Amino acid sequence: MLRVLMFLVPLALSVYAFIDCISTKEDDIRHMPKPLWAILVLLFPLVGSISWLIAGKRRSPAADGWSGMRDRRRQQWVAPDDNPEFLKSLDEDDDWKKDDRNKRDEP
Repeated sequence: MLRVLMFLVPLALSVYAFIDCISTKEDDIRHMPKPLWAILVLLFPLVGSISWLIAGKRRSPAADGWSGMRDRRRQQWVAPDDNPEFLKSLDEDDDWKKDDRNKRDEP
């Protein structure tokens, strides 16, 4: 089992790094041109893949560690009773139901 993992883990890492390298936009690639990164990942699977993941691609601010976390606005889930838009929509539904009831009651 360990022999299989020693083969499959680097292979999966290489496949992931190669696909990530190919699908990344040219603007987000650092240090070397895209074809050179792809060749590096193919020729030196373990070293090339690790170097691509560490240094090859410009990451999003959230992936930069704590500094990215400070700068990024956190969008959190809001409970319905704390959400003013949801409460306003309930009031509109109630008004619609009241109007509908009044129309039915009129002869």
